[in-house]
Amino acid sequence: MRILAGLDKPDDGHLQLQQGMRLALVLQEPLLDPAWTVHEAVREGLSDVIAWIDRYAQGDGDLNALQNAIESRHGWGWEQRVEETLHRLRLHPQARISDLSGGTAKRVALAQALVQQPDVLLLDEPTNHLDLDSIEWLEDLLIESRMSMVIITHDRSFLDKVSTRIVALDRGRLLSYPGNYAAYQRQKEAQWAQEAVVQARSDKLLAEEEVWVRKGVEARRTRSQSRIARLEQLRLQRAQRREVQGRVNLGLSSGAPSGKIVAELEGVSKWFTGPNGERKTVVKDFTATLLRGDKVGLMGPNGAGKTTLLKLILGELQADDGKVRQGTKLQVAYFDQMRQALDLDASLEDFISPGSEWIEIGSQRKHVKSYLQDFLFSPGRAHSPVRSLSGGERNRLLLARLFARPANVLVLDEPTNDLDIDTLELLEEFLQNYDGTVFIVSHDRTFLDEVVTSTLVYEGGGHWREYVGGVQDWLQQSRRALALQTGAGAASDAMPSNPSHKHTSAANPPGISQPIQKTKLSFKEQRELDALPGLIETLEAEQKSLTLALADGSLFIQDHVKAAEMGFRIEAIEAQLMEALQRWEVLSQ
Repeated sequence: MRILAGLDKPDDGHLQLQQGMRLALVLQEPLLDPAWTVHEAVREGLSDVIAWIDRYAQGDGDLNALQNAIESRHGWGWEQRVEETLHRLRLHPQARISDLSGGTAKRVALAQALVQQPDVLLLDEPTNHLDLDSIEWLEDLLIESRMSMVIITHDRSFLDKVSTRIVALDRGRLLSYPGNYAAYQRQKEAQWAQEAVVQARSDKLLAEEEVWVRKGVEARRTRSQSRIARLEQLRLQRAQRREVQGRVNLGLSSGAPSGKIVAELEGVSKWFTGPNGERKTVVKDFTATLLRGDKVGLMGPNGAGKTTLLKLILGELQADDGKVRQGTKLQVAYFDQMRQALDLDASLEDFISPGSEWIEIGSQRKHVKSYLQDFLFSPGRAHSPVRSLSGGERNRLLLARLFARPANVLVLDEPTNDLDIDTLELLEEFLQNYDGTVFIVSHDRTFLDEVVTSTLVYEGGGHWREYVGGVQDWLQQSRRALALQTGAGAASDAMPSNPSHKHTSAANPPGISQPIQKTKLSFKEQRELDALPGLIETLEAEQKSLTLALADGSLFIQDHVKAAEMGFRIEAIEAQLMEALQRWEVLSQ
């Protein structure tokens, strides 16, 4: 991506861009001056255009050339463009960069790129540090945009929604797959299966030829030069073959089991007092019982108080109100989101096992170099400093240290940032089979859906609610609850405003509930109600037809644009169905 952006040069080959092509890069960690305001940071994306306009106003240089350059970038209205972009990305122009959260700073960097109106937008891990609402907002923004985009990300849900083509770097080769991430997975598995068959045949032929060439004097007298040349070619091909990178070998001693109850919270509240005496409640009247073996996800916007709630659960913070009871024999291990635990000057070996060459994992004793190999660090790198590692490798090293200590409670704070997808899938599998209790703070929807058994969701005003299952389960339960509330609200609106106007009789004495009188529908409402079953049936039939058309994945290969459009239509139908069902429930009360 840095080569595409012109920040690095290739060692070989050529980078050829269409004439006049404009590219804008949004880095994984935005480089913004902390002293800037948001407005100043965003207008920096147009600094060259603003400089041309200043020179034109001062009559400095070739005015015709300057005017052409300004008009080619639609530069005369740059102020309006900055204002519109700030409004669209929900950014406060006078806020200081130094006061922003990581997610908001990422949004400022995106605004800085968008005001340039690039032909190609380059995004490096755009969802890191963004909460779920911001990720969904970004998905909608990119789907609606007409720009071409190149995106590096390990967020599989994001890839499924946004991408129309996957380019995978596999053993030094760039391979292109049409469609979204789900289609890529199917094509990749088929490709690897075919590759395994070809390699097995090649290995078998090489083994036969090696036996033949060693048969002795008689064989040497009769062998042909062409067969010898083929053997040399087979040997060369085998030597040049690059195998698929190994998988991380995760193993953790869960230590002695904790008590059955990990934590019991009853009416717990926690607040903080600001510099001006204002009180901010981050947890309000929260009640829950968390048991051994639970896999709990915590979801909420940045700054909602996920870490505070976790500390209350684990007894690291005292509640201002309510009761918290911790279980017994808890051994807690933390995965640090901000990598504060990393000693950049330490060697990998010393970081994992300071002062010892051996690591005890349950009943197994392992040499630290062998243990590092389980996490794809070669023995030769054991003495390398931590600072030499990439972001993904540092996360892998933190996982290695986390799993080197016995624990029956794991706390994982944004564990998926920078991890490659293979390691992510392996971590999911490991956590599913882990006997202890897991708390996960993450905005990776696929990761949460694969691992957690319940989700604690922030619902505003310090209120937290527990839902069974992962993100999709929470969304379904929320929609169902909203539908019921909508139906109940409409029913209550239809009732008489004064309850004392109820008629009573011997058959219905006071104190006995009476059936609610159904409100007579207007002619227009009755027609709408009559038409709804047919509409619902039509939508369901269309949804089924589209789902069947996409089921085998072949359409993604033949026409990925049409496949993407059909996927969006399925989502739209789902929303229409929900709306129609809610309306039918209201009208049929």
